[in-house]
Amino acid sequence: MKQDYDGLRERLEQMSFPSLYLFKFIVKSDLKKIAQIESLFHSEKAEIRLQESSKGAFVSISVKEVMLSADEILTVYLKCSEIEGVIAL
Repeated sequence: MKQDYDGLRERLEQMSFPSLYLFKFIVKSDLKKIAQIESLFHSEKAEIRLQESSKGAFVSISVKEVMLSADEILTVYLKCSEIEGVIAL
């Protein structure tokens, strides 16, 4: 799994921190899975936007939050990868 994130880590380490970062995920319309994704962020600091697909089968989740380091961003992606059926963009 670590190898999957090496390229992303290199790109993230070129950023200056703290930095506003945009996460994007797609998941089936399942309230439990949406709540699991939302729980990875600080609700009082993050800007979370949900958008249903035209037929309502999927939800696009966009989250903007200030991140303090590349490791903090990668931790979110690793935790998200543990949620079945979530696609990180």
